[in-house]
Amino acid sequence: MSARVPIAVVVLTRDEEANLEACLASVAGWAEELFVVDSGSTDGTLAIAERFGARVFRHPFETHALQWEWALAELPLAAEWVLGLDADQRVTPELARELAGLFPTPAGPAGVDGLFIKRRQVFRGRWIRHGGYYPKYLLKAFRRSAVALDRADLIDHHFYVAGATARCRHDLVEENRKEDDIAFWIDKHNRYARQHALEERMRAAGAGWKVEPRFTGTPDQRVLWLKQRWYRMPLFVRPALYFLLRYFVQLGFLDGKQGFIFHFLHAFWYRLLVDIHLDAAREPRRKGRAA
Repeated sequence: MSARVPIAVVVLTRDEEANLEACLASVAGWAEELFVVDSGSTDGTLAIAERFGARVFRHPFETHALQWEWALAELPLAAEWVLGLDADQRVTPELARELAGLFPTPAGPAGVDGLFIKRRQVFRGRWIRHGGYYPKYLLKAFRRSAVALDRADLIDHHFYVAGATARCRHDLVEENRKEDDIAFWIDKHNRYARQHALEERMRAAGAGWKVEPRFTGTPDQRVLWLKQRWYRMPLFVRPALYFLLRYFVQLGFLDGKQGFIFHFLHAFWYRLLVDIHLDAAREPRRKGRAA
């Protein structure tokens, strides 16, 4: 593309030399602004960012939601629209051309505050096309003046807008090359499981949602509606049911060997760890009632 797209791309990093080059290569040259917010990389991450002309800022990491809040409040962003990326995500050429068509002016799409983009998940070189994992729409581009984050999101982060949204036709690829080493994936999700359990406990204690959970709403509202039902299911039963749903009903077995590894670890093993942490948190209350 010859013309710059009036959008600011912001990427969060920490030790992402395995992923960052592909991410920045997919946006450098057409995005009007390019920022990297780093939280203490000790590898070649910063050198890669500088090579692609990104403006690098440093800020300590607490949670993804808080890091994004800081970035959107403190970065010297000129563009009204932001494309928020993780370091393991990259924009396909088709999506780049689509975004260029949506931004003939800095105002962006008329009457729209956010854009949902399809995520194409790649795990250990395999596109996970089944098991309900594609297409999965994420709100990744938004007006800065309209966006909000949820501090109760302890693991992932979600961008929310109160106004109208639209869906892009083309894909954003997510491929964490560090996860080619399965030990890395297991270590990361072992840490995440404890935080995930804490978040579920916070939700059960009354932490509200940024948007209304609704089955017929936006993709984010539908996910929240499903989470509410998930929270009501019995511990230890729900991981097994979820794996059976994804692997058999939603045809996850068509994703081959890597698909089996992914669906089993993500749908069953990881969710089982979360339930174990939740059950352990309930144990002191049981002992208290017994006493």
